[in-house]
Amino acid sequence: MTSLARSAALLRRGAIGARPARSPRCCAAPTESASSSARSSASPGLDARSATAKRSFTSSTSRSLAVPTSIPSSLSNPTSKPQTYIEKVIQTHAVGLKNGQKVVAGDYLAIRPRHVMTHDNTGPCINKFRSIGATKIKDVGQVVFALDHDVQNKSAANLQKYSKIESFAREQGVDFYPAGRGIGHQFMVEEGYAFPQTLAVASDSHSNMYGGVGCVGTPVVRTDAAAIWATGQTWWQIPSVVKVHLTGSLPVGVTGKDVIVALCGVFNQDQVLNAAIEFVGDGVAGLSIDERLAISNMTTEWGALAGVFPVDQVTLDWYEKHIASLDKMDFQVGSSPKKSHHHPRLNKARLEELSRNLLRPDEGAFYAKTLHLDLSTLSPHVSGPNSVKISTPLSTLSKQDIAIQKAYLVSCVNSRASDIAAAASVLRGKSVAPGVEFYVAAASSLVQRSAEEAGDWGDLLAAGAKPLPAGCGPCIGLGVGLLEDGETGISATNRNYKGRMGSPNAKAYLASPAVVAASAVQGRICGPEDLDPALLPSADALKYSIELGQRTAASTQNASSSVNADEAAPADAQDLLPGFPPTFSGSLIFAPQDNLNTDGIYPGKYTYQDDITAERQAEVVMENYDPKFAARVAELRLSGASEAQEGQGKVGTILVSGYNFGTGSSREQAATALKHAGVPLVLAGSFGDIFKRNAINNGLVCLECPELVEDLTREHAKDGARGNGGKEEGEISVLLKGAQVGVDSSNGRLTLRLPDGSEKRYTTTPAGVGTAVQDIWTAGGLEAWVRRTIGA
Repeated sequence: MTSLARSAALLRRGAIGARPARSPRCCAAPTESASSSARSSASPGLDARSATAKRSFTSSTSRSLAVPTSIPSSLSNPTSKPQTYIEKVIQTHAVGLKNGQKVVAGDYLAIRPRHVMTHDNTGPCINKFRSIGATKIKDVGQVVFALDHDVQNKSAANLQKYSKIESFAREQGVDFYPAGRGIGHQFMVEEGYAFPQTLAVASDSHSNMYGGVGCVGTPVVRTDAAAIWATGQTWWQIPSVVKVHLTGSLPVGVTGKDVIVALCGVFNQDQVLNAAIEFVGDGVAGLSIDERLAISNMTTEWGALAGVFPVDQVTLDWYEKHIASLDKMDFQVGSSPKKSHHHPRLNKARLEELSRNLLRPDEGAFYAKTLHLDLSTLSPHVSGPNSVKISTPLSTLSKQDIAIQKAYLVSCVNSRASDIAAAASVLRGKSVAPGVEFYVAAASSLVQRSAEEAGDWGDLLAAGAKPLPAGCGPCIGLGVGLLEDGETGISATNRNYKGRMGSPNAKAYLASPAVVAASAVQGRICGPEDLDPALLPSADALKYSIELGQRTAASTQNASSSVNADEAAPADAQDLLPGFPPTFSGSLIFAPQDNLNTDGIYPGKYTYQDDITAERQAEVVMENYDPKFAARVAELRLSGASEAQEGQGKVGTILVSGYNFGTGSSREQAATALKHAGVPLVLAGSFGDIFKRNAINNGLVCLECPELVEDLTREHAKDGARGNGGKEEGEISVLLKGAQVGVDSSNGRLTLRLPDGSEKRYTTTPAGVGTAVQDIWTAGGLEAWVRRTIGA
């Protein structure tokens, strides 16, 4: 059978009975449960029913693991820097560190992730890989391909696309999971690619999910994925780290989905935007792995770049069960399950090693913020409509008698076996309400097999649920069952943005699987019949708070924060590579605006003009925000006003803006247009992560300096606030006439020289430009760096 025919057959079969078509590297890796005796431990969440009945998750049948111990605290060495858990994990995956260097939030680093996963966007990644001159993936064991997004699409074009991806996987020897095997994020965990205390990335925003098992998961863009294929590494800036402190125990009927829905709603002012989250507190121990995966998954919608739980006894017990089940089986295409060989990633030796070397954050590690949530005060919550920032207690929303036409139990956040069991317990013996369509899809074929053997899948179908192949489907607006004009839907998915699941004229709500199932039965948003309001906290009982981090004497050793340079702790100077400018300097133009998006920087109408020149990009930069911006920058460039301090440094117009600069779409031109206009450096309060990645990848340096932003806002923005332009009539961007700014590349020391001769000094975050960024800059961008690295 040809690859094309095989893809077509798998698409027709969907998830039911689908087995992974294996590349040569995958043939020994088990993927589906072999028997009912293993179903209680074969995948995340297979202890579903007991988990919904009680909140004790310690296995009474676990073998005795090695006594967990922590890696020695860096405080044992008085000269070392205390690190968070995330910083410690990144430390072990960083490349080219100086001897004794400790990584901290804000650092730009070269990283070598343990694994990188791409899905349906593997095709464009292949094109990028080939365009940079690469022919062979450097480390095929690092790479995973998954076809999971458009699996319902049986068109010739989609089958051909899938066939090309499979052929490339077999040519390179990459682990490949075909359509019907499930959602890539799910089997990244099931198959041990995302493993505790490792770094795994994916060309998809929900790679945050890996944090549920203590793996630092974070997204990368397609160019980064291609770079990892070719060289084994890419770059990353460690985000600021935020601690979320969970206390108490969830009341009966309240789930992990309610936790993250509530967090998104009560902390809805970008408190964790572009941060990495560590979940801590006594409340963590009462959360199952499935609940942790759901919470970590939706930290993406909360705005974070990672959401990581500690590796504790719950984690070790879960892996103990899972590995035991895998040791009983092996799957090969066209054959029945049989006793397995040694699993390459999930085995008892690796688990023993993990249990003996558990990472813990150091005492005195710095956290930018700490958010507190008392789980015992939480009741079921519903998100929406059409925004995760709107979160309402179910008891309040159910009184509004909101009719629904569609319900969904799909996606990587809530379609594991425990979720299916929770929905089945509500639907058993009942029927989906007339006029309601209830769509279900398992997170993976392994999960579906387990749910079938437990009887839960059959209970859903008997009640009138409509099965879909294991995959993304309606969650991303693909395939059948989408919301139509005027309809309202409730879903156990992770996003309810306007138009995402169908018509922009529809309304979408998010809730736990049990609430979704109950709503499907009643035809309106409501909870299960056995959910006793008397046993739940009242709608106004939720206790939560936030506090800003305070640096201790130890953590100030790490300080590269934007404070007055005269008061800042001495920062270790960065080594400068040959060819990288020791300084960036020039005139300063201030855009007093937060959340200045990519459409404001580079209008969408130019995005798909593939033949647009660099000169034309420079002419239209910032057109939607400030039509005069490009002309003013061009005038500065022609007049030489930005070259007064040239020397050996890089000169140009330095742009300063507010917080979350470059939020929005992934268009690279937002970065390249600024560079072509003569802006070599952007300073901001903070950056949208995708913009920052595109900027660095194209040789535009980005540094944060909140203190400078606040000073410029107070002195030059209308009414002393961002969002209103400058103080002069009609002024949008503010040119500080006669002022010059200079930044030392080695230590981030920033000097603002004012027209009266006075100076103000600051320190950027990070304190200097890391060698990983310098390396890309001197090569002429990431693609050129890859070519240089592989000798293409």
